[in-house]
Amino acid sequence: MADLWEDLQSIANSAPVSFASAPGERGTIKAKSDFNVSEDVAALRKAIEGIGTTEKTLIDILTHRSSSQKQAISRAYEETTKRIFVNDLKGDTRGDFEKLLVALARTPALNDAKWLIKAMKGAGTDTNVLIEILASRTNKQIKELSAAYSEITKKTLIQNLKTEVSGDFGKAILLLAEGARDESTNVNADKAREDAKALYQAGEKRLGTDESKFIEILCKRSIPHLRQTILEYKNISGKTLQKSIEKEMSGKLEDLLVAIVKCVMSTPAYFAEKLYKSMKGAGTDEKTLTRVMVSRGELDMLDIRAEFKKLYQCSLYKEISSDVSGNYGDCLKMICGGED
Repeated sequence: MADLWEDLQSIANSAPVSFASAPGERGTIKAKSDFNVSEDVAALRKAIEGIGTTEKTLIDILTHRSSSQKQAISRAYEETTKRIFVNDLKGDTRGDFEKLLVALARTPALNDAKWLIKAMKGAGTDTNVLIEILASRTNKQIKELSAAYSEITKKTLIQNLKTEVSGDFGKAILLLAEGARDESTNVNADKAREDAKALYQAGEKRLGTDESKFIEILCKRSIPHLRQTILEYKNISGKTLQKSIEKEMSGKLEDLLVAIVKCVMSTPAYFAEKLYKSMKGAGTDEKTLTRVMVSRGELDMLDIRAEFKKLYQCSLYKEISSDVSGNYGDCLKMICGGED
């Protein structure tokens, strides 16, 4: 019972899940209060059109404006120059720094759509990207990225996913991609207990696993309901739901269901772990580092920083400083926003 109490306490005290965060609330990238679009366009033009690019100006503006302010800049830039801002960024910068700036200039929905398109391009599918995006986004974010996806590909996300994923993993991914998770905030403890029992009986309690029960509950129920279900599960089975999934499942389905459980418990902790792994060991996974820093910069980077420090006893800022350098590193440190 003491363990359950500790779990209750840690969930009660944990950083808010991203599902509850609105842009600007817990992010490091915020709207500029005295925003002047024509001044920004003039500064960006000078930085791009001058002899040699002034990277500091690009970094400063793109990490200190909200997404809607950056869209206003892009529109005004095109009106003034008859050129597309992201194309000029691509023409003027290179490598990981270029990819980072372009992502900062785009809308979150367009970024998610582009990352999903890339994950499904060519031979083989990058299921890690599918899992990261679809397990962590709200219904609203999924609807927005789906609209952006359809606009680019002229096909729906669901249509394309059906050709890429199959089996139980495919069923779960398609359910998430519908963006139809229950959004009620009321938690019925009895129903959560029923779901916890159903999960226990579908896995630990029987020979073989009823994967469909896990998929149905974890992909459809509301986040507050699932938080309660996770606690009830520990009470019934004596072990965490994550441990049971890891014991009962394997492969991509296991990865997806574990990601959902982690996001339910604390999305900032889930992304702190992603960032840590992207920089751990030999070589840096710049794609993941860029994707996470950009997608969470305006949402919950303050909470990710706090969780990173708690989990790894060092600041995210210091980890970035020791792992990446140059303009790319400087830009990531700006998104990170501080050392604590």
